[in-house]
Amino acid sequence: MSAAPAPATDNPLSTESPLPFGLPRFAVITLEHCREALLAGMAEQRREVEAIVGSGEPPTFGNTVVALERSGALLDRAWSVFGNLSSSVATPRLREIEREIAPLTAAHDDALRLDPALFARIDAVHGNRHDAGLDAESLRLVERYHLDFVLAGARLDATGRARLSELNQELSHLSTTFGQNLQLATEAAAVHVADIGELDGLGEEEVAAAARVAADRGVGGYLLTLVLPTGQPVLAELRNRELRRRVFEASTSRASAGEHDNGPVAERIARVRAERARLLGFDTHADLILADQTAATTEAVDRMLGSMVPASVANAAAEAEVLREMATRDGVQLAAWDWAFYSERVRAERYAVDTTALRPYFELDRVLVDGVFHAAELLYGFRFAPRTDLAGYHSDVRVWEVTDAEGAEVGLYLGDFFAREGKRGGAWMSSFVRQSRLLGTRPVVVNNLNVSRAPEGRPTLLTLDEVNTLFHEFGHALHGLSSAVTYPRFSGTAVPRDFVEFPSQVNEMWALWPEVLAHYARHVDTGEPLPASVVEAIDAAQLWGEGFATLEYLAATLLDQAWHRLTPETGVGDPVEFEQAALEAAGVASELVPPRYRTTYFQHVFAGGYSAGYYSYIWSEVLDADTVEWFEENGGLRRENGDAFRKRLLAVGGSVDPLGAFRAVRGRDADPAPLLKRRGLTKAS
Repeated sequence: MSAAPAPATDNPLSTESPLPFGLPRFAVITLEHCREALLAGMAEQRREVEAIVGSGEPPTFGNTVVALERSGALLDRAWSVFGNLSSSVATPRLREIEREIAPLTAAHDDALRLDPALFARIDAVHGNRHDAGLDAESLRLVERYHLDFVLAGARLDATGRARLSELNQELSHLSTTFGQNLQLATEAAAVHVADIGELDGLGEEEVAAAARVAADRGVGGYLLTLVLPTGQPVLAELRNRELRRRVFEASTSRASAGEHDNGPVAERIARVRAERARLLGFDTHADLILADQTAATTEAVDRMLGSMVPASVANAAAEAEVLREMATRDGVQLAAWDWAFYSERVRAERYAVDTTALRPYFELDRVLVDGVFHAAELLYGFRFAPRTDLAGYHSDVRVWEVTDAEGAEVGLYLGDFFAREGKRGGAWMSSFVRQSRLLGTRPVVVNNLNVSRAPEGRPTLLTLDEVNTLFHEFGHALHGLSSAVTYPRFSGTAVPRDFVEFPSQVNEMWALWPEVLAHYARHVDTGEPLPASVVEAIDAAQLWGEGFATLEYLAATLLDQAWHRLTPETGVGDPVEFEQAALEAAGVASELVPPRYRTTYFQHVFAGGYSAGYYSYIWSEVLDADTVEWFEENGGLRRENGDAFRKRLLAVGGSVDPLGAFRAVRGRDADPAPLLKRRGLTKAS
């Protein structure tokens, strides 16, 4: 690999940031700084690895594994900034750099993971690990490094390594293309509305937001932008059926034709992954992924998913019958774009829950400060102080300093909550700095949402789903902020994919916890609390819609599995036809309940880290539902409970066996019964 020059001394990424907690100096960082630092960082890490390999000393834990943990500091700094910018503030120049850097990064990773001399040293340390006097975390680090390298192809011969590098290069290009196609196609699919009368049913804030988006893009009228999943929030409110159809079809047809068609891209990604898995000694890509997850085997995943399909299909069918009866009153033959609208009518008529009327009780800042932050303080002792002197990467971003109950510094929390052009859909958490005692670093984490911004001077109001999403993503942030490990390899959310959603799903329980809800759910104009009768109605309505929610999730999960059970010999044909056949074969095909993500906009699996792993959400939910019962059995929102959960599970990150961390909290293995009860998949005992 040819050497790249060190970044210029005036590059703000060339050294550690002097700002508190190492917060990047966003005010002075440019995209060209990022590009320069990425290239220089790869070259620097190659030199560091060459020094490890070229050492005349016998391989030890310190001079090999710990040295690898310390390597790549410049590259990590550059990626922490550029990776976040690519998701949050993408521009044509950024996308251009991303396309340039992606294959170089794949080549860099292969140069490290497929280096025979480096693996020989790791293999030697691994072979001697039980006689080296290592503590438990260090022993686990050796075992994780060894497995990482083996699954990356370190045991292949020269021919195999060369072919693997070719496949990885192609995958890096394809996944970048998929993500960029989806972002551009989603922006282009925004539904234009000329007549305000068509927006009947939307609140004033939503109408104003649609007008502002249109003005920002230089068009008249209104623009309804799309969120990442199939279901669009406005479908529950729009009374104009034709407009509902247009929004639904814009969502489900995204990136499925024209210059941003992701169908062929997804098909090629699946094929390349299948060939790579075969090369690495696995039958399918799913088998390769499961080799390093808590589920362990595709058979275990199949048993879990298969056990849920019949009840989910039946529950969704029962819900559909209720909706058909209601639609018939309006002379409407129920279609997929009507489901959310009539489902809201059912909530209003049967359970006296009008989710649109709830929005004034969920003002963004109040939910965040008096809800999310308040629960974290009660449970974990964390306090959040605004740092208006610190800048984020965009004017929307706000920064808080986090301290613990004793007033000791913990880290920084950044919030980027509004949708905008150049920001990918969905919601997520990521890190700018990972906690590590080895490196002396403390966490800097960020949450991203895609909430529609209210007009200037007006409060931003959330839906109940958005409230839950904020609590969920903050659960990931707590995982990062609570980290107390030595090695960065184990920091925060660095756990198996099918475990990472567990802590965040647990944190959702506090959104409707009476003590928390009463603290933040107050009417934005009057200050009146959310009436107790409404809270009771929300609780009573919780099972309504679980048939739809479970089926749309299972459809996406089984679609993910179908794409990643391909072998190199499998014929695919048209991706749309493959998708339909896969859903029918799994018993989850439904005209009324489409998958939560269809192939062409399934970013999680084709441009994210969830390939063959979208099952992780419901796998983690088994642990989540059981843990919620543990909290309830032990008095709920008590500091003692929070401390136990933080110290035994959140703080240890990936430094212990994840299911062992769960057992340290629960005192036993997980029981699936609470999840089945929560989702209405079995009768409560």
